Amino acid sequence: MYAVFESGGKQHRAAEGDVLSLELLEAAPGDEVAFENVMLICKEEAVSVGTPFLPNGRVLATVVRHERQKKIRVVKFKRRKNYLRRAGHRQRVTLVKVTSIEN
Repeated sequence: MYAVFESGGKQHRAAEGDVLSLELLEAAPGDEVAFENVMLICKEEAVSVGTPFLPNGRVLATVVRHERQKKIRVVKFKRRKNYLRRAGHRQRVTLVKVTSIEN
């Protein structure tokens, strides 16, 4: 059984027991979070698809921890123009463990 849900403007596919890396959530480690924007739930052969969301669909998860991803380097460069700009960014993410999928 798996579900496709939306969080942080992105779609994620999750099954029970999966650990997902999501955009930063305002929840402390150990807190229970519920994702209401479920687009698809697949149980064995039965597939429920929402338009765009399922009315009774929910994905429940527990926050494992918050962390930062690997640094992304951005370089702007124009040859022979004495132009070089460097920047970097580390995205903050929340790791969640999916506990159950409800329909």
